[in-house]
Amino acid sequence: KSIRKKVGAVFQNIEVYALTIAENILLHEVKSQKDIDLVHEALKFAGLYDYVYSLKNNINTLVTREFSKTGVVFSGGQMQKLAIARGYAQNYQLFILDEPSSALDPIAEAKIYENMLELGKDKTMIFISHRLTTTVNADRIYLFENGKIIEQGKHQDLIALDGKYKRMFESQAIKYLGGNE
Repeated sequence: KSIRKKVGAVFQNIEVYALTIAENILLHEVKSQKDIDLVHEALKFAGLYDYVYSLKNNINTLVTREFSKTGVVFSGGQMQKLAIARGYAQNYQLFILDEPSSALDPIAEAKIYENMLELGKDKTMIFISHRLTTTVNADRIYLFENGKIIEQGKHQDLIALDGKYKRMFESQAIKYLGGNE
């Protein structure tokens, strides 16, 4: 149990519960003003604060319509943000993020990664991603192929290596820039 409290994960398929937004973030009932303040911080961190406060019952809005017709149904990107808010609130020491921004637009994705890197300054964060634009600021990058590490290092080192990582990065960058070269 002590290890489980220190390790958290955000996966592509997010689990949400038929509870309030606040309870989905805290993973327990709201018990104090401190809990409410933490929910606010987490929502701001994840970029979901304005949306939640546009809802009639804000953090007390039920998630899903399983038990209430007035419950909110989040989009894929909003669910990822909710999961990131949950991770923020849980203050994990090891945080594993498996494609945590796959349903976000590029601007929202960049902001989430900027926030995650700030949050992770004194923690261990493992990002699993196929979008190599998210790897540029990582302390260490491991490129896997067939279950084996084939390249590792910082972004600049891997670009200088002139291997598969560089080819993959440049291929994706061209698609973002809309060019052929």
